[in-house]
Amino acid sequence: MSEEAVDADTGTGASTGTDTGASTDRGVAEVVCLGESMAVLLPDRQGPLEEVGSFRPAVGGAESNVACALARFGVRSAWISRVGDDGFGRRLRSAIGAYGVDVSAVAVDPHRPTGVYLKETGGSPHPYDLGPGRSRLHYYRSGSAASALSPGLLTDPRAARLLDGARLLHLSGITPALSDSCLELVRALLRDRRGTRLVSFDLNWRAALWHDRDPAVLAPLLDAADLLLIGSDEAETAFGEGDAHALRRMFPGPGTLVVKDSGNAATALGRDGAVVTEPALTVEVVEATGAGDAFAAGYLAGTLRGLGPQGRLRLGHLSAASALTAHGDQGTPPDPDTVTALLAATPGEWARTRVSASGIVSPALPGGAAGGTGR
Repeated sequence: MSEEAVDADTGTGASTGTDTGASTDRGVAEVVCLGESMAVLLPDRQGPLEEVGSFRPAVGGAESNVACALARFGVRSAWISRVGDDGFGRRLRSAIGAYGVDVSAVAVDPHRPTGVYLKETGGSPHPYDLGPGRSRLHYYRSGSAASALSPGLLTDPRAARLLDGARLLHLSGITPALSDSCLELVRALLRDRRGTRLVSFDLNWRAALWHDRDPAVLAPLLDAADLLLIGSDEAETAFGEGDAHALRRMFPGPGTLVVKDSGNAATALGRDGAVVTEPALTVEVVEATGAGDAFAAGYLAGTLRGLGPQGRLRLGHLSAASALTAHGDQGTPPDPDTVTALLAATPGEWARTRVSASGIVSPALPGGAAGGTGR
């Protein structure tokens, strides 16, 4: 990989190009995202589960969310995992593949099921209601097919082909929490630094997953990545520290650490001491699910396209905004002309930009507005 395309060790880009369009080369994926995805059951109404009449099936998973969002930015992406030999597993492969993601290395486990989670949303008058605007996910993933991921994956020729050809491997802290074999796979992937392939790692802290496991194994994994993405709130919960500079001292290894401060700002801290902070956009939120994964995809797309630190953060914010203004995990990113204009916006123009399901309003855009960013 040329330094002109990616320079994650310093957190700077030699090019300030804004090309996030699809490549005409449909070869091996540029980015491989590895981790569990699950079948999702979405309720037909607000309220506690006992009041739900029916559920609508969907799919969800941090790493596959990133792969799908990258594909929407025109980045060739692949998702590697295991699913059960069941209808949910077939749905996952089909739905994720429909985004243009390479699913050729998703193994089918004949003995273990595909994991499932149910979503509960508040807003009803029922006494057990979560409350307006609140939601809860109920996971049924113990013993899932994905929990059987192991270092044996590295000998699978389908997975090896994708990993050998990728410019970047994306992992998250969910995978090592699933099982001992998943932990060993992540350790092996971080040791196996072939060629110039970079590794990005999103903390994605899930307290319930670590309830019966030792979270101390997580910090060395994070520190072994080239690019580390952490939410300040989840870092506070996981490590007792949410300050960006303190986290940079805690994790000196990655070339770049990106700390996301909820809807306020994101800060990129380079190993060389460089610090760039970019405020988040003002967004009329429809649903928060998937915003963190979308930010990761935007930041990675900007990294692969050679954007500078500010451009990578802005593309992350734009991608997150597209997810925040859509129902479900995936939103549609703005068109390339809108992206180009907003990446070049002055700080004042960026601050006055407003994003909603109906579109983007910004003084940086011709006429002040662009089309919708939702589904």
